Amino acid sequence: MRREQLEHLLRAASQIVKTSELLVIGSQSVLATWNERRLPAAAIRSMEADVATLDGDETKSDLIDGSIGEDSQFHETYGIYAQGVSLKTAVLPSGWRDRLVVLESERTRPGRGFCLEPHDCVASKLVAGRTKDYEFAAALVSAGLIKLDVLARRVGQLDVDSARRELITTWLEGQRR
Repeated sequence: MRREQLEHLLRAASQIVKTSELLVIGSQSVLATWNERRLPAAAIRSMEADVATLDGDETKSDLIDGSIGEDSQFHETYGIYAQGVSLKTAVLPSGWRDRLVVLESERTRPGRGFCLEPHDCVASKLVAGRTKDYEFAAALVSAGLIKLDVLARRVGQLDVDSARRELITTWLEGQRR
């Protein structure tokens, strides 16, 4: 996905749910911080963006999913889609709302995206723990876009069990080598 495509999704979603404040919580949230020319391919390979309303209204998330989600006319036309998600979808470090990165332009209006700060996004992906999540995280670390000391602090702010924290900490140690 490219930033321009994320902006299009935000514009469409805001028009559908008649609210301007949308939250992007998945991997494509990094497009608010860096455009696709700066990001490694593994960070922008997804054709979907996880979108919720900032107020957490799950009815609106369902409307986004049904209108511009996977296999919708929007998806067929533009090759991208928004997955309407709940605020409970991701486990995020405490304080994440204070670090949101705003993506707002003529192409997002009447909406604007509140996107996860990249270290918060990566910490959340490490909690999810799928192969694609580790590949995403490793690509950003390898590209020098994620600082391991900041990421380690964010991991310390996660509300996860000790087994999950140990897995993530082991991965972080491997990245330091």
